[in-house]
Amino acid sequence: MPEGFGEFSGNPKTEWLVESGDDRKMKLLEDFWYEDPDGNRWIAVRDAVIDGASIPSALWAIVGSPYTGDYRRASIVHDIACNDQTISRKAADVMFYYACLAGGCSRSQAQLLYAGVRIGAWTAAFSNWPYESFSFLDEVEEDYSSISSSDVQKKFYEIAAELESQEEPLSFESVDGIVEKHLTFR
Repeated sequence: MPEGFGEFSGNPKTEWLVESGDDRKMKLLEDFWYEDPDGNRWIAVRDAVIDGASIPSALWAIVGSPYTGDYRRASIVHDIACNDQTISRKAADVMFYYACLAGGCSRSQAQLLYAGVRIGAWTAAFSNWPYESFSFLDEVEEDYSSISSSDVQKKFYEIAAELESQEEPLSFESVDGIVEKHLTFR
């Protein structure tokens, strides 16, 4: 495990759930946690159900689908944190960035995954996305009167291009500033 990024309790014990439609949900069979670099423990309790849906499906072909890659463990605690009404989505997303690094992701991969979950938060800020039309704030120059998967992908590629154009290594604050510059929340 890379040093300085926190640590996981081990490997999660899960059970796939069978449901109608997409079988993507899993149930935790025992408690699982991630302790971030500040010593905060993010707990996913036994019997919690997760679905790995924090990154919009429009980005799965680009950054990876749920439960694949070195960010699998990070996605579990992130899913739980996103559903906890006492935790802000932003705090959960920041934790996810560091948990990705603790799980073995490279810095550039963690940056892109962070952009993905922030785009997920951005789309979630608009009810019923992507099925209904909505308008952004007046100061937004782009016309997103309706949003599509290609709009989400375009936004991701804009962020990725700017991240990749920067000199390495980027601090988290720099990464966050670039990501937030491209997203407007209500």
